[in-house]
Amino acid sequence: MPLSPPDRKSLPASAPLLVHCQNLSKNFNGKSAVAGLNLDIPPRICFGLLGPNGAGKTTTLRMLLGQSPRSGGTLEIFGEDIDLARRRIRQRTGIVPQTDNLDPDFTVEENLRMYGSYFRLGTREMDQRIPQLLSMVELSTRAADRIDTLSGGMKRRLTLARALVNDPELLVLDEPTTGLDPQARHMIWSLIHRMKRNGKTIVLTTHYMEEAERLCDQLMIIDNGALLAQGSSAELVRKHCESDVLEIRDEVPPSALKHLPSSCRTERAGESLYIYSDDSKPLLQLAQALPDTACLHRHSGLEDVFLRLTGRELRG
Repeated sequence: MPLSPPDRKSLPASAPLLVHCQNLSKNFNGKSAVAGLNLDIPPRICFGLLGPNGAGKTTTLRMLLGQSPRSGGTLEIFGEDIDLARRRIRQRTGIVPQTDNLDPDFTVEENLRMYGSYFRLGTREMDQRIPQLLSMVELSTRAADRIDTLSGGMKRRLTLARALVNDPELLVLDEPTTGLDPQARHMIWSLIHRMKRNGKTIVLTTHYMEEAERLCDQLMIIDNGALLAQGSSAELVRKHCESDVLEIRDEVPPSALKHLPSSCRTERAGESLYIYSDDSKPLLQLAQALPDTACLHRHSGLEDVFLRLTGRELRG
């Protein structure tokens, strides 16, 4: 059963928003990539931006980071318009891109020092901060090693450490664990929890629904650049999905389904059949009536919501 998103301390009503978007839009060659998004992110939470490939997630992040000008709407970070205060906002923001772009010509430590120089950090400050960051991501013993000697998980941890060199208030993580093994993924999760406990605000994109459930206090699901749903993982499941689901990974004779209550909802994906209901009893009865069929009864989760809202068709 997936974990519920972590509880966050209640914030006063007057707490300033770190990110405020109203009717945010982006057009490319007359086509809408982001269509009128409204988004408010308070401090000290992990906010998840979810959507299938081509949904507009990366375009939204690029606008939030000032890397792509918006076509319309309001976009404020730290209470300032992104177009008027891009440099000040960048000084207070850390970025972990989808792909690692570490400099292969420098060592682990040199990569952090070079990045720190972009923020005009002094030698003394970097002498104090860099060893702490390397210790945090468990790369202290690799400080003098070249980038090409690191594993994929080590490179990802170093990229996260690099994003923290300037001690940012806002941390943007674009699919931070894609391609990592379970051990490396869990370590990144632990680091993200630690960052939030230390007061960072995190914006996260991911294709792993378990990751979103574990890490994110609030979630937004978008597709075709438009908002589909927003709330905590538990809120989204309650609002958009039944409580229980029976997965059947085999052909099911139509006669076995005719006694299901009309309140049950079915979805088919390939050779699998998904039956959703707020009453587990008919699902368990059906599973017992199919002893030679692979059946799995479970509670619904964020992935079920995501697939219901965005569809089960493959994207590019």
